[in-house]
Amino acid sequence: MPRRAADAALLPIALDRGEGVPLHRQLYDQLRELILAGRLAAGARLPSTRTLARDLGVSRNTIAGAFDQLLAEGYVVGRVGAGSYVSEELPEEALSARTTAPAADLDQRPRRRGLSARGARLAKLRRVGGVKSAAFTPGLPDLDAFPFDVWSRLMSKAWRRPPRDLLANAEPAGYLPLRRAIAAYLRAVRGVRCEAEQVIVVSGAQQAIGLAAHVLLDEGDQALVEEPGYAGVRGALTAAGARQVAVPVDAEGMDVAWAERTAPEAKLACVAPSLQYPLGITMTLARRLMLLDWAQRRDGWILEDDYDSEYRYAGRPLAALQGLDRDGRVVYIGTFSKVMFPSLRIGYLVAPADLTDSFRYARTALDDHPSTAAQPALAAFMEEGHFAAHVRRMRKRYKDRQDAVLAAAQARLGDAFEIEPAEAGMHLVARMTPRLTARMDDETARRKAAEAGVNVSALSSFYAESVGRQGLLLGYAAVPEAEAAPAIERLARALGL
Repeated sequence: MPRRAADAALLPIALDRGEGVPLHRQLYDQLRELILAGRLAAGARLPSTRTLARDLGVSRNTIAGAFDQLLAEGYVVGRVGAGSYVSEELPEEALSARTTAPAADLDQRPRRRGLSARGARLAKLRRVGGVKSAAFTPGLPDLDAFPFDVWSRLMSKAWRRPPRDLLANAEPAGYLPLRRAIAAYLRAVRGVRCEAEQVIVVSGAQQAIGLAAHVLLDEGDQALVEEPGYAGVRGALTAAGARQVAVPVDAEGMDVAWAERTAPEAKLACVAPSLQYPLGITMTLARRLMLLDWAQRRDGWILEDDYDSEYRYAGRPLAALQGLDRDGRVVYIGTFSKVMFPSLRIGYLVAPADLTDSFRYARTALDDHPSTAAQPALAAFMEEGHFAAHVRRMRKRYKDRQDAVLAAAQARLGDAFEIEPAEAGMHLVARMTPRLTARMDDETARRKAAEAGVNVSALSSFYAESVGRQGLLLGYAAVPEAEAAPAIERLARALGL
């Protein structure tokens, strides 16, 4: 297949008539440098002399003169009726020019770069991306069960003849019909007190946390985070310049009393009260009220991360902490990634009513406005009842899958792990017993599992400061019941059980 011609308008060529060097020589020099630098790759077709002459505002004779010189020296080859191409083999002097470049250009030794202190902290928070295996990737939904036929129809309908205001949308808070649908859903299902004007569409929970931190904190202010907790929270706060205090999580949730004693100057608390990640603990009413009281007394703020509260298997989903707030201290955060599919990258933030404009203006300064590509389809998906129906289907399916994984794990891994059923969420916490910790830590167990094609997360990796419990997270949402026992068997063999 012939290679596409390089776009003349995109070539970094500039001819200067006042330079004193003939124009054809200037063009020759610049094309030669582009070839030597690899900007024009071997085999690339050059623009025609007519095209280059038009774009550069010179005669075709000028272009022909440069091309002739390149042809004569072997940088370019001509093909009858097909144009001029960069030579597949550069001439000897070109190769010599490359090998005689200054030593500094050839030095490939690793160099220390001047990262900022914040950049170094962010680099330490790196996470492995990509889905390696459905068994047992935490947080991965059942992608095969999503109604893509409905979704594609709604996407096509939204963009077949899109209105002009959708194409030129500059609303920093997001597509208004989607914000209305989100607000209606949150009021009905999560007990959130909000109107559409308070909803700001974002690309996910991390962006929402970063936006809130920029609005509510100054550089160096203290923020309380759960220990163990989600690394994405720590990354967003680090990027916003917050100083983090890791607060222990016990059977009732974040230890608010410990936080008050240890960090009396803290101005913000990040919590997941409905389902703490990764431990799966639900914050008690007493702790919720303590946290709200702390925020009011401290003139502080609470970021409520409600990342997958839809999947509760014992009774109805619990009401949000935000619904208990009477002082406008809670910023509520949610996402569609775990309910629908991860690459959707749509989440939302509910700002306190009196700070709505401040959040919108800050959003404009930090990120202009979110992509509207999927927002109209998502609005229709919610308005037409498809979202609620999908959640109902998945809630039953995920409960059945949890039961299958739990039964297989307890039967095969029982003396190496302590595993209890989860009342909500998409993963089980398998705590390692002394029998297994005497042989390996959970990071070693994770690596051994990965070598066997099983993707798990090490529980200890979610602790920022303390050593923490040893264990593995077993995501079950994407694991069909029939595949649960074979996957557990692969895990057991990988660990030598």
